Amino acid sequence: MTPEKKNVSDSPGRDRNIELFSMPGLSVDLQQHDGKALKLAAKGTLKAACSPILKKINSRLQEEKPALVQEDRVIPSAWLPPIPGPAFKRLIFAEVQIALGKYVPETLSIELTRQNSLRYPPETAADELDTGTIKRIIDEALELGTLIITFTENDPLLREDVFELIEFVDKKRAIINCSTWGTDFSKETALKLKEAGLHSLMVGVYSTDPEKHDALRNSAGAYERAISTIKLALEAGLLVVMTTHASPSNMRELPALYALASELGVHEFSVWESMPKNRDEPVISDRDRKAILEMYRRINSDPEGPRMFANTYFEGQMLGAMAGRRWMHVTADGDVKPSPYPPFRFGNVKEVPLKEIWQRIRSYPYFQRQKSLSPMHDPEFMKFVDKIPEEAKLPYPFEEICEK
Repeated sequence: MTPEKKNVSDSPGRDRNIELFSMPGLSVDLQQHDGKALKLAAKGTLKAACSPILKKINSRLQEEKPALVQEDRVIPSAWLPPIPGPAFKRLIFAEVQIALGKYVPETLSIELTRQNSLRYPPETAADELDTGTIKRIIDEALELGTLIITFTENDPLLREDVFELIEFVDKKRAIINCSTWGTDFSKETALKLKEAGLHSLMVGVYSTDPEKHDALRNSAGAYERAISTIKLALEAGLLVVMTTHASPSNMRELPALYALASELGVHEFSVWESMPKNRDEPVISDRDRKAILEMYRRINSDPEGPRMFANTYFEGQMLGAMAGRRWMHVTADGDVKPSPYPPFRFGNVKEVPLKEIWQRIRSYPYFQRQKSLSPMHDPEFMKFVDKIPEEAKLPYPFEEICEK
């Protein structure tokens, strides 16, 4: 079973130019040839500023299959806005700003809850962000230029206001993704997500062996719930992504996981490098990264089967490390980090506006330099992690171990 794909145009041989973006000194058009080929073209005095990102996007459009092609738009990946569309216009504008030296938190991930089962003790939710605060964070992020918002960590769908929060996101300014363990997923849940305007549902599957997946989730039946969630979400017409982590222990299982994703008919198979918590934990090698990139190119050049996303390519070769440069993360109790993985906080949204916290992150020299490795894989950054006192509460204040 493969995801349904439709041509952007039903008129073979038709050439079209669609204006995607316009500002003084720059306009970007989407050029369509024969109703199929897509290319972004820029004009104006600021053309040079956005040429690098347009070149990278064009190479992806020409060399790789998209996650989904519909009559009036293309979704290159669940991690990118549809083309054409208002959120994609914001991406172009953000990339122009970044090219001119002003980094924009294009992606904001938010932990809605610590819940990962229905046995979650209510008292542990006391310091989680309330609905109003999360809405304020979303608004502040949109003002900063954010165009991808993801509800992540644990199981966001166990939070009662999740549909309200998804609906709250202005879809003209950002796409909204949501991860889930499939803890308590039903046909009704899938339909409510579709109605709320969810861009994509991301379901983690970490092994094709149900026992291994259940052990990783520490929950009996977790594998069957995840597979059921994928099927119900597809039936409801949602864009569905099967996610997994690449670690030294499961590299050999990635092909089998992709085969499962193909069998289920998801739109994208998403592979993220696993992140260590300290220097002693094993991490994937350069050889492993090479294997992931070879798999990525092979799969995405084949018109059959779901697309593959790999942050090994997206952060390693396409955009560079995103943490603190294009990405910001908010924990369930409001601490702000450069991404979900570094064990450092730069402020709390209950006390400080998001804009000020982003400026704090950007003020540190480490985040001002381009990197091809995520911080927790970067030896330079791990020196900061080594300075965290033993038994310290995490995330730890970054300013206490690093001078500007």
